Amino acid sequence: MRVVVAPGQGSQKPGFLAPWLEDPAVADTLAQWSDAIGLDLITHGTTSDAETIRDTRIAQPLIVAAGLIAGRALQARLAETPHYAGHSVGEFTAAALCGILSDVEALQLVAARGDAMAQAAALTPTGMSAVVGADLHTLEAPLRERGLTPANVNSSTQVVAAGELDALGALGENPPEGTRVIALEVAGAFHTDFMQPAQSALEEAAGTLTPADPTAVIYTNRDGSSVSSGAKYLELLVSQMTSPVRWDRCMEAFSTAGATELIELAPAGALVGLAKRSLPGVLTRRLDLPEHLDAFFADEKG
Repeated sequence: MRVVVAPGQGSQKPGFLAPWLEDPAVADTLAQWSDAIGLDLITHGTTSDAETIRDTRIAQPLIVAAGLIAGRALQARLAETPHYAGHSVGEFTAAALCGILSDVEALQLVAARGDAMAQAAALTPTGMSAVVGADLHTLEAPLRERGLTPANVNSSTQVVAAGELDALGALGENPPEGTRVIALEVAGAFHTDFMQPAQSALEEAAGTLTPADPTAVIYTNRDGSSVSSGAKYLELLVSQMTSPVRWDRCMEAFSTAGATELIELAPAGALVGLAKRSLPGVLTRRLDLPEHLDAFFADEKG
């Protein structure tokens, strides 16, 4: 069984969409999406610098657009239907690929999300840091003592702490024993109570949509369970703003379902890395560039 996964914020890199835009059809699609959300995805995916695309308002729609371009190219060539999951903002990519939302609806909703999260993040200087080398059970109390929240549980050895920048700085200077702390390229304490104003705004935007039920198995960051109702999945997309991302449980669900292969959509890397450590025996692939798709199907034929 294949599972296709879509990455979250922080995975973007300057110029990462340029190879995909060599296809005129992709360029046309991105131009149409840019018009639909009022954001120049082509410029930001090709020539904007790292600081520009770090902006939450830009990063989130850009990452979802990249995942949709890669995901639709993959779907056009797959003979069978894979399972899907997204990490944080990647859940919007997964929702569209499974038919819960249209591509444009997903991009419009994630643009509203990015704008709301940027506004919420501006209220208090906050951020996120990965703590590598210990599990949630070990880290939860030390993080809470520092006023930090375990916002992402990515694996048994990686937990992302979120909170005020001063507290994150202190964590980095004095990490829990046996761990190292890596500051992440995000602009706020996502998946915490700091995002409550953004959740309220996203709930209003989501209320204008009529989601369809998924056409494939799709897993939720809430607890790794599969969701068969589009309305329920949309509800979880909204509440995800202030609840932890349990990617560890998603990977457990992949394993339980019998996953033999994991394909990470563009901009790929982080989720493949987690899978290599947590899903031994599962083949991992990065669909970061158009030639990766060609190589993938060349391997299939071979």
